[in-house]
Amino acid sequence: MLRVSDYNGVEFIGVYTVANEAMAILPMDSEDRFQDDISTALEVECHRGTIAGTNLIGSLVAMNSYGVALNNFVTDTELKVFSDLQVARLDDRINACGNNILVNDNGCLVNPEMNDRSLHLLEEVFNVEVVRGTVAGQNTVGSVCKVTNKGLICHPSSSDSDLIMLRDLFKVETKITTLNYGSPYVGASIVANSKGGVVGSRSTPIEQGRVEEALDIIS
Repeated sequence: MLRVSDYNGVEFIGVYTVANEAMAILPMDSEDRFQDDISTALEVECHRGTIAGTNLIGSLVAMNSYGVALNNFVTDTELKVFSDLQVARLDDRINACGNNILVNDNGCLVNPEMNDRSLHLLEEVFNVEVVRGTVAGQNTVGSVCKVTNKGLICHPSSSDSDLIMLRDLFKVETKITTLNYGSPYVGASIVANSKGGVVGSRSTPIEQGRVEEALDIIS
């Protein structure tokens, strides 16, 4: 299922929310309507919380079915919601994990400036191959792409070589698109897993159709 929603009037919902196949984390002040959209479309259990004391959960957290990566400012209390996952707390200058890490259950692409120690730690917790790279010349690969275990959408300026690299790493088909009425920051504009997705409220019917096709989402 694909739904259209916003977080307290903000269409860049991927900045504030993160999900994997089983759970989603939303800001404490999320409206019940937004939580219902996420839980229904993705078929997940929703939790509300903070990361490093902020509501920028999607920008600061990356996770797949095996593990979760967060910046090293996260508190022990905030970590309790991830008790079923392996946890990586990155001591890295590049530590907005959601913006800088793109991951599914098959592979992981990270900002090329991330250090070696972080890469080794991510390989352990995500249980996948981790490589450095850019998409459409952008280092913040998590903000310009969204990948699930069924498909991947990416920045409209992604090159053919970008698409081949992404397909080979994540083992899914890739498609370029925009969201939120032309924004290239598709990762910041969607919350999705292999069961469904929620796109930002300004996303057009054409953009929604591309997402449904690319991520193999049944209406």
